[in-house]
Formats: sequence, C-alpha cells, structure tokens
Amino acid sequence: MTRVFGGCRTLAAAAARAAVAARAGTKASAAAPAVISSPSSTAAKPKHSGILKPIPVSLAMRKFLGVPEISRSQAVKKIWEYIKGHQLQNPANKKEICCDEKLKTLFEDRDKVGMLEIAKLISPHFLKSK
Repeated sequence: MTRVFGGCRTLAAAAARAAVAARAGTKASAAAPAVISSPSSTAAKPKHSGILKPIPVSLAMRKFLGVPEISRSQAVKKIWEYIKGHQLQNPANKKEICCDEKLKTLFEDRDKVGMLEIAKLISPHFLKSK
C-alpha cells in the first residue's frame, strides 16, 4: 500500500516544485524537461495510423463518397453529413436512420439502420491493403 501512496507523493512533490519555480520565473528542469522540436519536424506531414489512416474503399463507397481512399472517421463523418443534409433520421426516434436508395447500396439494402450500426456496416467497404 505504501508503494502506491509513495508514487503519488513523488508526483505531487514534482508538481509542487514546478509550481514554485513557475512563480519564481525560472525553469524547473528537473520537474518538467523542455521538449525541443526542430522546425522541419513540425512542418513534416503527420503519419496517420488506426482509424485516421486513409484506406482504399470499395466501388460502392467510392461512388458514394467520390474518393478512392479515405479514413474510417472521415467516411463516417461524410455519411452523417449526407444523412443530416437529406433529413434521413426518423423524427420520432433520432437513433434510427431511414435509408434512401443511395444509402442502401452501403448498408446491405436495409430500409432502416441504427446509428450505432453504421461503423459495422461500412467496415466491409474498406479493402485490406496488401
């Protein structure tokens, strides 16, 4: 039990030293080391991974979105823009989406889709890269 509280005390002491040093107008080099970044590294293109990584999409998704590859998060965002722009949410139950013909091509010809199902239903449209 003392190891847990000992770790908290250490962190609290470092934070207190940093606060005192900040009030004094000096840098607390032991508590918070400065991170120096070169200008070239900040101007470099960020490397995306996970759901932010652009992935090639199926022909149906390509026709819907108009791009050959897109990240999962951006695809969901554009689908929601389409749903809201065409007022396809059920007015009585906002969690339910009434699919038009264009959305049915993405959502396995279903008439209604739950809002939490969208990510699962568009998953097969993202092609595996080799």
